[in-house]
Amino acid sequence: MQVAGSVIVITGGAQGLGRAMAERFARQGAQLALIDMNPETLSEAQQACADLGAQRVQGYQANITEEAAVEQVFADIQQDFGAIHVLINNAGILRDGLLLKYKDGELKAKMPLQQFQSVLDVNLTGTFLCGREAAAQMVQAGTKGLIINISSVARAGNIGQTNYAATKAGVVAMTVTWARELGRYGIRCGAIAPGFIETPMTQAMKPEAVERALAMVPLRRWGQPDEIAQTAQYIMENDFFSGRVVEIDGGVRL
Repeated sequence: MQVAGSVIVITGGAQGLGRAMAERFARQGAQLALIDMNPETLSEAQQACADLGAQRVQGYQANITEEAAVEQVFADIQQDFGAIHVLINNAGILRDGLLLKYKDGELKAKMPLQQFQSVLDVNLTGTFLCGREAAAQMVQAGTKGLIINISSVARAGNIGQTNYAATKAGVVAMTVTWARELGRYGIRCGAIAPGFIETPMTQAMKPEAVERALAMVPLRRWGQPDEIAQTAQYIMENDFFSGRVVEIDGGVRL
């Protein structure tokens, strides 16, 4: 599958990794449907992609945790663009915290259910809903397509990330399952598991936290957002890639 001319839907497409992917594809003449919650950053991303040469770009404000909203936005995209060739399930959140805090013989705190559930709602349920709707549109239209899910190196388990690690492991499991179920329709599914990537969130970290993080990376640097976007392009262009996860983490092992 070629980038130029393809209709690519990106969730969380207005910032971070989502915007980096959108801008890379815009430079190559893709048609972009960007889904995000923030109307201001969505408008900025839409304009940036248009300026970079996107064949067409449209922003859609939607909460991917709400089934009706997801169904509506994918119906709108299908109507506006006439097809969906690629979905990149990029939207995700962090709500880190220990499972429990025990000190001086006393249980001080437990991870609240809401803190756990909020991450599942976005990272797992949102990915499921968007993947389901994109696949339905592709199958009904007879379009050979691709779904890329963004996982994380944390899927193997990481201290303070019970919720996040569980969702990113689940994302990979869904990727393999969908590849097996949807391959008969010509739909491929792949996943990318980034390590420590330089984003506004990492830039706000304290110097000692940055030092600890980079000490775990053999290359001793942050990954760059466009290096993740480059991987997404590889998955798009290699038509025999399906049911696998690519780790882009500089060799880190959590």
